[in-house]
Amino acid sequence: MTTIEAERAVVPSEPFGGGSAIRTTELTKRFGDVAVVDRLNLEVPAGSVFGFLGPNGSGKTTTIRMLLGLIAPSEGEVQLLGRTMPGRAAEALPRVGALVEGPAFYPWLSGRQNLERIDAAGPEGDAATRRTRIELALERVGLTAAGKKKYKAYSLGMRQRLGLASALLRRRELLILDEPTNGMDPQGTREIRNLIRELAADGTTVFLSSHLLAEIEQVCTHVAVMSLGRLLSQGSLAALQSDATPVMRVDTVDVELALGVVGARGLSGRHDDRSVSAELGGQAPEDLCRLLVEAGVRVTGFAVERPSLEDVFVSLTGEGFDVAR
Repeated sequence: MTTIEAERAVVPSEPFGGGSAIRTTELTKRFGDVAVVDRLNLEVPAGSVFGFLGPNGSGKTTTIRMLLGLIAPSEGEVQLLGRTMPGRAAEALPRVGALVEGPAFYPWLSGRQNLERIDAAGPEGDAATRRTRIELALERVGLTAAGKKKYKAYSLGMRQRLGLASALLRRRELLILDEPTNGMDPQGTREIRNLIRELAADGTTVFLSSHLLAEIEQVCTHVAVMSLGRLLSQGSLAALQSDATPVMRVDTVDVELALGVVGARGLSGRHDDRSVSAELGGQAPEDLCRLLVEAGVRVTGFAVERPSLEDVFVSLTGEGFDVAR
């Protein structure tokens, strides 16, 4: 019997509820006169991989801390798995796994020993299945070989992996992950993405907070965009991208000439040394291509691209992620 088969044999699966895994109503958090989170109405469908997107300083972590009852909101309401927080936290939180900011463990204990103590501390830490569940959690985050190493010797990426392993010790209906790939190398990031897909396929709702656009775009089914404490947009990733204006890209050595043609049609072009791109704004791409050729632009490539998540973010906020806050 494999480790995964053993875990499923000793931990009975439970039916997952429908509807919304997370719902907030006018959720607000003020520090002094500053609203760090401002009237947030969030709806996370059960079974989704939900990307919570925004630059550092946009209120994502503060929102997560309110969701989990770690800090009290100034106004508004939070529901997790249909239970109002914090009044029914005892019902909701045992079904929620979380990784928030930097995980804290005993530095002089090994990764495996830390997980043993975490599992023993909760009311649902079945001692009979503890060893199997810990080995499965270590296996899923790629720490089996490092399980005996002391936590103080772990790299930042390994510490993030162990924090994620602690959230996976028991079967969860909802996982809330705040920057789970922080400090990981590209291989580790790919492994965590694959793990998130696996968890979602098993029916777990994953709420993933990140400022990494590519990470969100590759794994999420739904997204919400935050900026300066306010929710700018939310919905399925496909719907959000389809609402954005398609982008034309022309590859050419005649960049300045192409920019002139695009500008004459009232479009604002972006360019590098070998290409020009612009939002189409309802114009027919075949007409633009013809005008470029007629103007003498040597076109080596022409495409209409679906807006990336970065394009959507810029269209919503007017700025990218590398903005000082």
